[in-house]
Amino acid sequence: MSVERRREVVDRRHPSLSIKRQCNLLDISRSGLYYQSKGITEEDLAHMKLIDRQYLQTPFYGARKIAACLKSQGHLVNRKRVRRLMRLMGLKAIYRRPRTSKPAPGHKIYPYLLGGMKITRPNQVWAADITYIPMARGFLYLVAIIDWYSRCVLSWRLSNTLDAGFCVEALEEALRKGSPDIFNTDQGAQFTSETFIGLLEKHDIKVSMDGKGSYNDNLFIERLWRTVKYEEVYLRAYQDGRDAKISLGNYFRFYNSERLHQSHGYRTPAEAYCTTMIETTNGGMVESLTPDPLRIAGPDLKHCPYPVLTMGSTSLI
Repeated sequence: MSVERRREVVDRRHPSLSIKRQCNLLDISRSGLYYQSKGITEEDLAHMKLIDRQYLQTPFYGARKIAACLKSQGHLVNRKRVRRLMRLMGLKAIYRRPRTSKPAPGHKIYPYLLGGMKITRPNQVWAADITYIPMARGFLYLVAIIDWYSRCVLSWRLSNTLDAGFCVEALEEALRKGSPDIFNTDQGAQFTSETFIGLLEKHDIKVSMDGKGSYNDNLFIERLWRTVKYEEVYLRAYQDGRDAKISLGNYFRFYNSERLHQSHGYRTPAEAYCTTMIETTNGGMVESLTPDPLRIAGPDLKHCPYPVLTMGSTSLI
């Protein structure tokens, strides 16, 4: 459980347990419980949008080079600020790092299973990743799970924190539509959590993880982020989380059921996913492919299911 979640558990009016005792039991500091964040300034939000755009173009740039790029464009930033904002956004320069340290205890290292493998059918490999979504005031994190072969977005979630909960919910939603042979992610804490890995192992899914700092190991979902940001996010100015959820829901529906992909003979991802499934199963698993109305989730950003398509009796996000 993340520190933020443990802080939420504290009951300030508990009849028998003092706040100090609850903090000790939850292994959190009492000072952190009382801390009030000043929030993100308008200037920082503007810089985060610039950093995000630059990172999409040059993911191998670290804080030093990104700061230099922003300075050359007339923005007053230094390396320390860029580094702080990149950490907040969950961004790291992508390059091969020397193995100078051991992984944290309890973090099992899974091999990368896709090297040299030919991906020839849906549900052979799924992949997941997280990206930063800017808004007019503030920002969110977006996780998506895609079918590697068809590029179909199977599920997605928005969250205002980087804990593992919203990733687990996206995985649970995707697994209600099918199950892959292999699931590939990076080595982020969200994807190495016991809950996330346990859910994959429960369904007998092989776990594959990218090498640290490797951009190409999860290339197709990195391409998805470029597509989503240049065709949707950067063309909008989301006013709040609800606005972002509605607009992204509409975009993913368009992406799955209308956007043509040259690599699949100008078929949509949903068509590539469904028709290939019919061919490989030889049973007519899917009889129809029709749009499903977008459901608007409740106010909690961590609970936002978005059915985008239905395939017969099987819905597909």
